[in-house]
Amino acid sequence: MDVRPEQLAALVAIVDNGTFDAAARHLSVTPSAISQRIRALESQLGQVVLVRSTPPRTTEAGGVLLRLARQQQLLEREALAELTAGEARRLDLAIAVNADSLATWFPPVLDAVAAWGEVTVRLHVEDQDHSTGLLRTGTVLGAVTSDPVAVQGCAVERLGTMRYLPLATPELAERWRRGRGVDWGRMPVVRFNAKDDLQHRVLARHGGAGDPPTHVIPSPHGFLAAVRAGLGWGAVPEGLLGADLDRGRLVPLGTDETVDVPLYWQCWRLRSPHVERIGAAVRDAAAVLRRE
Repeated sequence: MDVRPEQLAALVAIVDNGTFDAAARHLSVTPSAISQRIRALESQLGQVVLVRSTPPRTTEAGGVLLRLARQQQLLEREALAELTAGEARRLDLAIAVNADSLATWFPPVLDAVAAWGEVTVRLHVEDQDHSTGLLRTGTVLGAVTSDPVAVQGCAVERLGTMRYLPLATPELAERWRRGRGVDWGRMPVVRFNAKDDLQHRVLARHGGAGDPPTHVIPSPHGFLAAVRAGLGWGAVPEGLLGADLDRGRLVPLGTDETVDVPLYWQCWRLRSPHVERIGAAVRDAAAVLRRE
């Protein structure tokens, strides 16, 4: 069975542009031609590759083909850039990284990419527990993730560990003081977003009782500002703290209360100079993470 290039191009165009009609305009063909290519592809595979929703989304089989198509696009562009030395040919590198990493140790990766000159970067900010889904569909070529199990077609390597400290203002901690600890079940808490379970991990250690008031602040610096303001306690990235602990602006909730999140770099298993370069930049930047 051969998958034709125009079929893969139609699949990518639909996903990137959101509709069959927009994909047709992007490829300068008719919507009927786009539909025929996808139907022919599904007929050849004997599987559905696109769920006809709004916007269309790939099935598991479609995700595999989408990743293949994007990998082929990258290799083709790299080859053309090599063949046309001196001619400006920009490559688009899509990467997934969690917001806390982006706010702390990841920026040197951007410094490295800026020096290359011939690429553009599309960062997908996604929780480290959910970024592998972007790899499965080929949306990104690499991802910072907490998943040590490699996505099919990808390589994985350990980067290090991000440490989070459950902290609060001295006033908030004192207000909810109960004996030698605090009233975890009632003390207000700050959460990054619906996917953020770091605070729940801490609460689980203390019985997970209660339903404390929860503030949602979907920004690393905004999250820290909310904790500093005394809205609630929160598990703050160690690398974001600065002098808050030394100056007594924030206090730890418990002597050894920490949450350690192992981070991994997963990327396409592809002989591509740019995949290798971005991986090397990520490894170099991650040298500041805790090592076990």
